[in-house]
Amino acid sequence: MELLVFGHAGASVLFFPTRTARFYDYEDWKVIEALRSKIEDGHLQVYCVDSIDRESFYNEFSHPYHRMERHLHYEQYILQEVVPLMKTLNAAGSIISAGCSMGAYHAVNIAFKHPSVFVKVVGMSGRYDITQAMGNFRDLLDGYRDENVYFNMPNQFLNNLHSPEIIDQIKRLQIILAVGEEDAFLEDNKYLSTVLASKGIQNSLYIWHEEAHRARYWRKMVQLYF
Repeated sequence: MELLVFGHAGASVLFFPTRTARFYDYEDWKVIEALRSKIEDGHLQVYCVDSIDRESFYNEFSHPYHRMERHLHYEQYILQEVVPLMKTLNAAGSIISAGCSMGAYHAVNIAFKHPSVFVKVVGMSGRYDITQAMGNFRDLLDGYRDENVYFNMPNQFLNNLHSPEIIDQIKRLQIILAVGEEDAFLEDNKYLSTVLASKGIQNSLYIWHEEAHRARYWRKMVQLYF
């Protein structure tokens, strides 16, 4: 799979694309440009990975079981190929998981499932239970539920998480959520923030004016939260 790397040093940002988007879209939308000074000054190294959403959650011709299975293949690609690449190119850089829209789901889900890999997670305009219809956004698994679905929906599995060891690992993450006050995912973000707080996990929820689910807001968010 293709990816883009920006920068030479600093914290490594694993940047997941938006819904069905590509690895070059953040550059095209000037989101990377918004980070130019941090990248050029050696504070950040950004890895823009590609998406297989059209093969997984947005593949309506595939049974939901296989959609989730394909997503898990993608997760293994990230963990077994991309993360080792990041450590090879920048051994000193701690890893931040981040994304916008569907990318926020990927970023938050993988960070909470594998908290020892990351030091920080930033979810912008995200939905953290894609089995729930919200606004114009449908249930991406068409009512199908199984164990794999459950353990890949942060707003489901975190609520029932009681392992002190795992909770302590998640507590070490810096967790930032950002969403617009008119976004369809506002209540979903509030719920996640509340669940985390109920487990004693510190997190920051920033609610922006209007509907912030667009690139012009993301350009501002990355400057503040990366």
